[in-house]
Amino acid sequence: MNSVSATEREQESNEASSTCATMQAMGRAARAAARLMACADTGIKNAALKAIAAELDRQRPQLAAANAQDMQNGRDSGLDAALLDRLELTDPRIDGMIDGLNQIAELPDPVGEISDLKYRPSGIQVGKMRVPLGVVGIIYESRPNVTIDAASLCLKSGNATILRGGSEALHSNRAIAACIAAGLRQVGLPETAVQVVGTTDRAAVGALITMPEYVDVIVPRGGKGLIERISNDARVPVIKHLDGICHVYLDDRADTEKAFNIALNAKTHRYGVCNAMETLLVAEPVAAEFLPRLAAAYAEKGVELRGCEKTRAILPQALPASEEDWGTEYLAPVLSIRVVTDMDGAMDHIARYSSGHTEAIVTEDYSRARRFMAEVDSSSVIVNASTRFADGFEYGLGAEIGISTDKIHARGPVGLEGLTSQKWIVFGDGQIRQ
Repeated sequence: MNSVSATEREQESNEASSTCATMQAMGRAARAAARLMACADTGIKNAALKAIAAELDRQRPQLAAANAQDMQNGRDSGLDAALLDRLELTDPRIDGMIDGLNQIAELPDPVGEISDLKYRPSGIQVGKMRVPLGVVGIIYESRPNVTIDAASLCLKSGNATILRGGSEALHSNRAIAACIAAGLRQVGLPETAVQVVGTTDRAAVGALITMPEYVDVIVPRGGKGLIERISNDARVPVIKHLDGICHVYLDDRADTEKAFNIALNAKTHRYGVCNAMETLLVAEPVAAEFLPRLAAAYAEKGVELRGCEKTRAILPQALPASEEDWGTEYLAPVLSIRVVTDMDGAMDHIARYSSGHTEAIVTEDYSRARRFMAEVDSSSVIVNASTRFADGFEYGLGAEIGISTDKIHARGPVGLEGLTSQKWIVFGDGQIRQ
């Protein structure tokens, strides 16, 4: 028994060592490709995006076959309906991937943009130039369309990328990777500018997040467990958010119809997304007016309500909300409701329980709206609109690599500009420092 265990341990060690060596090789190739991508002109990058789009269109049968294999494996392994839905590559979803590539090709290229150029007393000109981050590692789950979203944004922003998708989408991601490689090859860019990890070995993630000599930043997209693990173990900077505990505050100076429509949409438009409302805060003077109508609409949608004592006095059908509820991202048809004294009470609640993702206020009072925007410390603060707008596409970024609740470098939806940094540049004409 012990000898078998020893043999198995040795085999696992050898596999991990082999995976680590593979990731190191991918890292070296990505670092070399990043130098070429950083100086690729906009026309070449756009041509690559359009070539990849054309390749996806041509390879629809191959994509469908690969995805069918993943779907069957998913059903056999007991994936639930929601995960299977995210995994499926339908024709409309392939159309969406193609449209996304073409849209990103039309966006302005941030690389090389010079800003804040000014003369100094010495006669030199000092400014900033926007430059790629370098090599971006992206770790994500389930949805194969993320492979295209991530690759296209990294490509347009002049970065090389290493993509590690979920094991459930392995065959779909490989088929998409082949289309990306073909598009890059057609325009003369290095195929290693976009590499998809081809192994399901978990050691690949461990290697990717501990290669600071090859990888400049990690972007995890997935569940809280995945992001916590990466944040705790990474030796590379991470752009992340753990939770989307989003709030909507209905002020006592809110327009009734706006309040109703926004509160309903923010919760029920889609449940399993990070910008869905999880807690509704209602000013006490209007709670009795707003809550019964909202509760009826939520009931029609099958939303379970959990409320504070004041909420339950108005809505006796609501379950009691626990302390844990206020800090929970449900990603489901469940909503916590708290009646607060006023906007200060709402902002106190948000300061205590928010994950820093997105908060909204509904009010017709301009001064209160300005105060809410200034004092609420989240990556997106919205006045008189649904939290569902906190999204790269809706913000005009074309697409997003993810949403960051960090405060350094990128915050909120991360698009092309978020995948770049700035360096100082200086123009002189022979000046020397005296």
